[in-house]
Amino acid sequence: MNVPNASTFSLQFRCKKGVENSNSRVSAIDAWMVRTFLKSIGDPGLRVTLWDGKEVASGGAAPAAGLLIRDRGALRRLLVNPFLNFGDDYSAGRIEIEGGLVALLETVYQAMARTDGFKKDSDPAAFRRNQPKLNSLSGSRDNIHHHYDIGNDFYQLWLDEEMLYTCAYFPDKLATLEDAQIAKMDLVCRKLRLQAGQTVVDAGCGWGALARYMARRYGVTVRAYNISHEQIVYARQRAEIEGLAGQIEYIEDDYRNISGRYDAFAAVGMLEHVGPDHYQELGRVIDRSLTEHGLGLIHTIGQNRATPMSPWFLKRIFPGSYPPTLSEMMNVLEPLDFTVLDVENLRLHYAKTCEHWLWRFEKNVNRIQEMFDECFVRAWRLYLSGCVANFSIGALQLFQVVFSRPTNNRIPWTRSHLTGPAGEP
Repeated sequence: MNVPNASTFSLQFRCKKGVENSNSRVSAIDAWMVRTFLKSIGDPGLRVTLWDGKEVASGGAAPAAGLLIRDRGALRRLLVNPFLNFGDDYSAGRIEIEGGLVALLETVYQAMARTDGFKKDSDPAAFRRNQPKLNSLSGSRDNIHHHYDIGNDFYQLWLDEEMLYTCAYFPDKLATLEDAQIAKMDLVCRKLRLQAGQTVVDAGCGWGALARYMARRYGVTVRAYNISHEQIVYARQRAEIEGLAGQIEYIEDDYRNISGRYDAFAAVGMLEHVGPDHYQELGRVIDRSLTEHGLGLIHTIGQNRATPMSPWFLKRIFPGSYPPTLSEMMNVLEPLDFTVLDVENLRLHYAKTCEHWLWRFEKNVNRIQEMFDECFVRAWRLYLSGCVANFSIGALQLFQVVFSRPTNNRIPWTRSHLTGPAGEP
């Protein structure tokens, strides 16, 4: 068993549990603070219930979703810094949700999108805001350790059988998560036009499923890079068990140290952890890695306008992360004169993927609480629910971009290679 120890958990998340003693009745100042808080986030259609049962509502018609604030201190913290303190106080049990967490978050996010205070032009330095650590060589390793090295057993409880932690592809909306993740891997392979005997580099390989699928189904040789020790150990074990160790080399190292030349370059769920300060550096890595007629694919969470991630998300869940706009992604490719061949947005597929993850998480919540504690459970419930909400309302996107060198004429004439039976190279 690979159960996380206390020191690993302490790096992942801490919160102060319990509520303040709030036996006093709600005052006019308390009600004013609620209305001020609601106005600051766009007056979403919410009802707020305070510790003595008093309700304050916004948005006109009777709201379906609401907050229960258990003490005056939590209310004050919401007013001071809602984007950090809501997550911490929900995790600590000082705030409860009525009407469903996903529904509440969708309501709030949509209200914020309609509010002039949040309708800002793209911020060219958005990725630097709220960041505890940016993605230097050492900073990247710390950031990845914070999220991924908290125990493979934890992730096995709610990911698919192959341990894919990126957007699945649902050819049929009723497909299982397992089938949808296989379809995603096959879609990536088709877009890269993989053929037996080719070489592939997989930058940021996770638990190694894509490399194994490429080697097993398409007969290629893969070098896969990752700085998560837990994931690399797991990937090597799986490759050995499946008889693929001779075709795959899993390397515990940073993408900046990729060496060799390859027919295909794949980065699936990795660009989110690079940061725009390092996009041109990644472009140079791709340039020295890709053969003359090679194809590359970047699969990443994205957004339409450059806006910073929430401080709670960056501090508690994913330090160093940033979803780029399409124009920001071009800073990886344009300086090296790469040609974009195909762009696809799988946003709704990611919303459905996150719904599957959240359902499996809740199904195993008792086991997860035993592994960590209630505070951790609530923090990750908020994170996964926020993912569902953000992709559902279009606040986040999922871009797949295929590219090559400008002189490469060995490219598909049509898109027919993407529409045949799954698994046929």
